[in-house]
Amino acid sequence: MKESIYKSYDDLPLFLNAATVARVLGIAPSSAYELMHEIEFPVLKVGNRMVVPKEQFIRWVDQNTGGGDAP
Repeated sequence: MKESIYKSYDDLPLFLNAATVARVLGIAPSSAYELMHEIEFPVLKVGNRMVVPKEQFIRWVDQNTGGGDAP
């Protein structure tokens, strides 16, 4: 597993592209692209681009790691 270069959510840009998602999660870019095509992943489509709003990404991480109120 690759180590994330980000040490705080404050360091993240307002919108994350697939390369940034990969760096944050410490995964391969191809895995980030696959994740961004999942229905439950919070992607915003802008033309042909897919980006993830920072706040929704943080919420998704919390919900999928037991940090949120998800069942």
